[in-house]
Amino acid sequence: MVFKRLLGSLGVGGPSVDTVLDPGAVTPGGVLGGQVHLKGGDADFTIEHITLELVARVEAEHDGGESEGLVVFHQHVVGGNFRLAEGELRSVPFSFPLPWETPLTELYGQGLGIALGVRTELGVAGSRDKGDRDPLAVRPLPAQEAILEAFGQLGFGFRSADLELGHIGGTGRRLPFYQEIELAPSPRYADQVNEIEVTFLADPAGLDVVLEADKRGGFFSEGHDALSRFTVSHHGVEQVDWNAEVDHWLRRLVDHRASYGTHGAPTHGGALFAQGGHDPYGGRGRKDGYGHGRHGDGHHSGPGMGTAIAAGAAGLAVGVAGGMVAAEIVDEVGDFFEGDDEGDAGDEGDDG
Repeated sequence: MVFKRLLGSLGVGGPSVDTVLDPGAVTPGGVLGGQVHLKGGDADFTIEHITLELVARVEAEHDGGESEGLVVFHQHVVGGNFRLAEGELRSVPFSFPLPWETPLTELYGQGLGIALGVRTELGVAGSRDKGDRDPLAVRPLPAQEAILEAFGQLGFGFRSADLELGHIGGTGRRLPFYQEIELAPSPRYADQVNEIEVTFLADPAGLDVVLEADKRGGFFSEGHDALSRFTVSHHGVEQVDWNAEVDHWLRRLVDHRASYGTHGAPTHGGALFAQGGHDPYGGRGRKDGYGHGRHGDGHHSGPGMGTAIAAGAAGLAVGVAGGMVAAEIVDEVGDFFEGDDEGDAGDEGDDG
């Protein structure tokens, strides 16, 4: 590998760094491994620390519209406190678990347009320098893949995916952003909703699946959003009829039409929430609260018939590869890794 980045703060003759990730995509909560390759400069240097940062390109909504910035959402120190001799070649292996809430970048190997990266920081001689930035590929957990596949089998199409700065209230999640996967409705639901947004919030026990329906207005009513949450387990994924389960979720989400008031303001004791849950957040805007749809101790309530999940580019993956959307995704992700680190939205996240 070519050493891609010379330490700018040390000028010509400083050490250089190249981080190489193990091949293949990882899953949320899975182990990220690789090697940090160092090459000594024109003199001896003390490497105080080598820190890997997980970074993401995130959108933020504000009064002036929308903007994008780079967010650090996890840091892990993989080495340090050693002397790097002049011209010395040294490799530092690493492995550490990704946060469970790490967003997905691909489905069936096809990109969703989410820009995640691993950025290397070297602490040398009392200064810090950001090294190279490498793309990070994250594939779905089995339950996530099964749910998205079910949407595809039910006729929903992929529109886009993005990362939104902020938190979903009441979840206790740690990352400073959340992922939205936007789906075009199937013909069955096209007259009721404009789109469905899916957000996964994973932890070691299972998933919270947050669904948001951008609902169509009628002659006597305004369009508005409805939110609902369902909790599933990581275990027994192959035992669930996911098409029936997801269709059940959707019917519960869109059937509560008559109870809704204006957008963002619950009426009749929290009727904004699709499953009749109360609003502990006083209707503070989008995704600050939602109804709960837990299935017992975290397992599904759907039939245990089991369905085979397609192993190829089926369901939603067909939409991911389609035309202009795919071209725009490639351009955006490419810009993320070709650009510099200006415009960071803040170094928020977990310390490793």
